[in-house]
Amino acid sequence: MKIKLLLVLLFVSLIPSLELAAQGYRIKTIVIDPGHGGRKPGASGKISTEKAIALKVSLKLGEKIKEALPDIKVIYTRKTDIDVDLYRRAEIANDAGADLFISIHCNSMPPGNKHIKGVETLVAGSHRLKEQDAAIRENADIKLEKNYKSKYDGYDPSNPSSFILLSLLKNTFRDKSIKFAKLIQNAYISRDERASRGVKEQGVLVLQRCGMPAVLTEIGFISNAEEEKYIYSAKGQDEVASSILEAIKTYKKNIEVK
Repeated sequence: MKIKLLLVLLFVSLIPSLELAAQGYRIKTIVIDPGHGGRKPGASGKISTEKAIALKVSLKLGEKIKEALPDIKVIYTRKTDIDVDLYRRAEIANDAGADLFISIHCNSMPPGNKHIKGVETLVAGSHRLKEQDAAIRENADIKLEKNYKSKYDGYDPSNPSSFILLSLLKNTFRDKSIKFAKLIQNAYISRDERASRGVKEQGVLVLQRCGMPAVLTEIGFISNAEEEKYIYSAKGQDEVASSILEAIKTYKKNIEVK
């Protein structure tokens, strides 16, 4: 009973900090992660590769963000056809203190299922969220200590209540990831009339290590001839990037508190 009471008191003590954390919050940095690259081409279609399409869409998305939201810093995990390890992709986002991580990929199906098409967006599976603990703690200097006065009102790593805050942050990242993923899917449907396969929670390695809201969006099936032509085309890539941008704008509007 005493332990439960202590936990309740600790949680209540964090409420003012969480409220202060929300005040004046702004999305300042977005990391865009073009899937695969270099010696890792990802899935292949008849006329293209996943790594090439992912890079083109990512670069278009970055330029659209810079134009529409010039106050946001855009960081790419790669800007050319190079191989970047999965752990390093998350590390880039963590080191930058990013507010949002977006990984761009193409889907694929084996022979016999090449008629399948559509878009889906993934978030880290809830059963793997414990793997974010290390990312959050490793990132403490940037995410917690550096801006603690404005974000967390005196985060103290020696205080047991701070570890409850870490847990709350982890769940907040999951909730925000799901909300952002749904916005992306909704934009695909309403703007581009794409077939939606929904939002899914999966044990995606690159997402598990991100200490911020993070999604992996599958922009279409490269194994489907019709959809491959679409995501390979300049028009299709522009529409995909524009839809993700609209999701970012809506997410930004909803999440920022004046």
